[in-house]
Parts: sequence; structure tokens; C-alpha cells
Amino acid sequence: MTALETESTEVWYVAYGSNLCLDRFMCYLAGGRPAGGSRTYSGARDRRSPLDIRAVQLTGSVYFALQSLVWGGGMAFFDAAGTGTVAGRAYRLRCSQYADVAAQEMHRDPRADLDLERVLAQGRWSYGPGRYETLIRLGVLAGAPMLTLTAPWGVDDVPHTTPSAAYLTVIAAGLRETHGWSRHQVAEYLADLPGARQAWTRERLLGICG
Repeated sequence: MTALETESTEVWYVAYGSNLCLDRFMCYLAGGRPAGGSRTYSGARDRRSPLDIRAVQLTGSVYFALQSLVWGGGMAFFDAAGTGTVAGRAYRLRCSQYADVAAQEMHRDPRADLDLERVLAQGRWSYGPGRYETLIRLGVLAGAPMLTLTAPWGVDDVPHTTPSAAYLTVIAAGLRETHGWSRHQVAEYLADLPGARQAWTRERLLGICG
């Protein structure tokens, strides 16, 4: 762990699911309900926009499991032990903003700062057994640590579940605006993800990737 990582006042929140879409992610900062979702978010204490936003590529796997309370159907999780390439989006946030985003992902009250010392030192730390209560350090980008949220298990440890059309529509929009992909590129990417590939053909996905 570098001195920068222990003293950093900013971190990158790295998204790989519905938060690829900026409008959806901003519900975590500004509050509100995302289009197609069923949950209204309280927002962060600091509601300012991200300091920077960048497209990133990660090594790992994205898969769908469990049941989303916001979208219905499977939820996207990241497995850092995977060998594929994951399309992500990094939001540079103040540490208090990151703490409030994480709290809302964990279904906790976004009113307290998050101790990042353990995840920065060890590369991975679980704040609980829940769905997005495990933080993973992904490296450093432009002088600040990159962190993502996922579950404590891996892609082969849980049954895969089919994501809903509403959820995939938001992810698809995020992939297009983040990486500039065509409809066909988005459909190819999503159709290969465990959970989606069991039920969503490339042809069906093209219908929601507009």
C-alpha cells in the first residue's frame, strides 16, 4: 500500500452494471428514482457531480445472480478471479461521496464515512455478507485508488439468474454512452454473460440496445 492510498481524499468508484449509465448512477449522489427502477435513493451528503469520469477495462467476469429489489431478475456481480474482459466506468469521487454510494448499495444509511484502510491495504475487504458489501481494489488511476463493490462469492459459487429487460436496458445504455459501442457490440457483450446467456439471445438483446 502506498502513502497515496492511505492518505487519499478521492477514490474511483468503478461500475460494471447499471451504474455504467450516468443518469442511473447520479441517483446515488443527487437522490431520486432511476427510470425503470422501483427504488428511490436518498442520495449522498455531498451531491456534487463526480470530479472525473472515464471508461475502463477490467480483468474478471460479470455474471447475474440472486433477485434485484430494484429491477427484478438477476443482479450484476463482478468476480475479479475471472479471466475475461469487463467493460467498466470509473467515477472519481470524494471519499465521503464514495462512502454514501457504498452505503446505499449495501442498503445502509448514507450518513457515515467508510473506513477504506483495510481494502486499500489488503486489496479486498468484506464489510458484511451481503450482495454489495465486498470492496475490491482494482489498482490506481490518475493518482487515486480504484474500488468496486461486489458480493463475497464468485461466478461459480451461486446459481445464475436471468436479468430483467429493464435492468439490461439501463446497462446497455451505459455501455453505449461509456464505450461508444454499437447496438451489435452491446448485444454480443451482454449475451455472453452468465445469467443472461441462458435466456437472452443476441436477437432479443438488439431489441433493447437502441
